[in-house]
Amino acid sequence: MTAIKTVGIAGTGVIGAGWACRMLGAGLDVIAFDPAATAEAAMRDKIERGWPHMLKLLGKDAVDSGTLTFTQNVKEMAENADFIQEAAPEREDLKIGLFKDIDTSARPDAIIASSSSGFLPTRLQSQCTHPERVIIGHPFYPVYLLPLVETVAGEQTSAETMDRADAFYRQIGMHPLRLKKEIDGYICDRLQEALWREALHCLNKGIGTTEDIDRAIIYSAGLRWAIMGSFLHYHLAGGDGGMRHFISQFDPSLELPWTDLPFPKWSDELAEKLIDGCEAQQGAEPAASWEARRNDCLIDIMTVLKKHNMGVGEVLNGKV
Repeated sequence: MTAIKTVGIAGTGVIGAGWACRMLGAGLDVIAFDPAATAEAAMRDKIERGWPHMLKLLGKDAVDSGTLTFTQNVKEMAENADFIQEAAPEREDLKIGLFKDIDTSARPDAIIASSSSGFLPTRLQSQCTHPERVIIGHPFYPVYLLPLVETVAGEQTSAETMDRADAFYRQIGMHPLRLKKEIDGYICDRLQEALWREALHCLNKGIGTTEDIDRAIIYSAGLRWAIMGSFLHYHLAGGDGGMRHFISQFDPSLELPWTDLPFPKWSDELAEKLIDGCEAQQGAEPAASWEARRNDCLIDIMTVLKKHNMGVGEVLNGKV
């Protein structure tokens, strides 16, 4: 199996440039493909703007970076890459055709990953000769800073491909989150979409301005979400009784008109799945210990935001 030294980037917009920045910072060579005449200059500009922020995150003044080359020939990119990250516009027909072209020229052992925000990998690999090496590798903007990448297998994707892809993403400082099954929108975008739709409902009904709705997040739940997700937070909100106690108090609220979105039908099976998952997340560490760590994190986060006068920092500085 060829070691991954050169990464092909197919599509050089914000996401593709972000990938290139991260790959170069990890010491990998990048060969980028985009048919647009102005794409190379725009990509290099995006990388230049992101580079100092990535170094700051790494705590370094410089890194041994890889080299960046550019081509308008997809075959040239595919033939010379050990790993290919597609970041073309979010059009399924375009991506299916692009995957077919890349698959024709790439080595059989070269993984082809899509940055798609929601398309099914089974569809994207449908015209490939080697569909077993096609996956979703969905990042989050800015790619050179945020570590999450959702990895999703299609019906014909091999387990070996998933293992190799996850190992590679870890190598470049990311956290691969492998979905148990494919679904439109994956996990994070489905959560973001739900919040987005509800925010639009609030805006449309005149409940608050866009700033009001944003502040409702950044001064409250958004701070918690930087530390732990909804399940574990609500589990801790149940005190020593955990999620079991929490849902005994609040599961009836699912029937109240607090949202314009539908919700899953409540059942004992869903309740037990929820409780078991949260108890596993908590592990042997007492709830009080989790709460203390959460509070320490919140204080540190808010102190940083105060320094930069952003979000809740504006409140601490008496600006709003």
